[in-house]
Amino acid sequence: MKAATITDYAAEVVITEVAKPDLAADSVLVEVYAAGLNPIDSILRAGYLKQMFPISFPYVMGYDLSGVVSEVGAEVKGFKIGDEVFARPNQADSGSLAQFARVKEVELAQKPKTVSHAQAASVPLAGLTAWQALFDKADLRQGQKVLIHAGSGGVGTLAIQIAKYAGAYVATTVSARNADFVRSLGADLLIDYKTQKFEDKVSDYDVVFDMLGGETMNRSFSVLKKGGCLVSIKGQDTEGLAHKFGVRFEAFFMTPNGAQLAQIATLIDGGKVKPIVDTTFPLAKIADAYAKLDTGHAVGKIVVTVK
Repeated sequence: MKAATITDYAAEVVITEVAKPDLAADSVLVEVYAAGLNPIDSILRAGYLKQMFPISFPYVMGYDLSGVVSEVGAEVKGFKIGDEVFARPNQADSGSLAQFARVKEVELAQKPKTVSHAQAASVPLAGLTAWQALFDKADLRQGQKVLIHAGSGGVGTLAIQIAKYAGAYVATTVSARNADFVRSLGADLLIDYKTQKFEDKVSDYDVVFDMLGGETMNRSFSVLKKGGCLVSIKGQDTEGLAHKFGVRFEAFFMTPNGAQLAQIATLIDGGKVKPIVDTTFPLAKIADAYAKLDTGHAVGKIVVTVK
C-alpha cells in the first residue's frame, strides 16, 4: 500500500510502498479516506521524542484518520465492515497517512454523519486533547471562566467550542486577523497576543488551557483564582509556580479514547462543535502539507486526502 514515510529523523516525508498492517483480534483495519496533521508529527520527525517514543524506520507518519472499516478482528463486537469511522490510534498503531491503518476497537468511533471524511479526520487528536484537558484534568463546569491560549489553532478551535458547550465563559489569545473567526466559534473575550498582555485583561479565572509552554505558561499562573487549574500540553512547572499561586498544575499527553470521541461526534452532529479545516492536500502533495504545518500559522487543521 502507499504510505507517507520517513527513513530517518529529520528526513523528508515521501510516498513509498509498505506492507499493509496485520489485523489484530482486538482491532479493525480501516481504509483511510483522510488523515489529519498535527504539530506532534513534526516534533516526532525531528527526533525530540525519541526517548519517549522510540520508532523504527521506515516509519509511517500520521495520527488522525477517517475512513471505512475493511476488516474486523475476531474479538471486535461494536464495528462491522463498511462502517464509517474516525480515530486517533495509539502510538504503536500510528501511521494514518497510508491507504490502510490498524485501530483498536476501544480507540474507534463512528464518524460524525454530518461532516466529510476530511472534516472528521481533523478532529480526533485535537478534539481528545481539548476534551481531556478541560474535563478530565481541569474539571471544567458550567459558569466557570477559562482562558484558552492559541484559540485559532487545531486544539484551540475545538477547545473554545467544547468549553462553550460546557457553559463556560471563554477568553482566548489570538491574532487580530483571526479575531472575528474565533468570535464566531463562541469566544467571549479576545486578547490580541501581539499588542496586549493577557494578564492585564483577565484575572480570577478557574482554568487556563495552555498549548504554548514557556513564558506564556509561566505568566498564566497569575490569572488563576486560588484553587484554579492550569493545564498544559507543552510544559512542566519547573519553578514551583503552582505552589506559589495556590493553584493546581496538570501536564498531560492525550490518550486515545473511542468513547470520548463518540461524545465529540454527537456534539458535531448536534451542531455544537464544527471541525475547522485550514487546507487539504492530496497524499501526493505530502511534502507541501508538512511545509504548511511547519509554518505554525494554520487556522484549524491541515488534512491530507488519501482516497
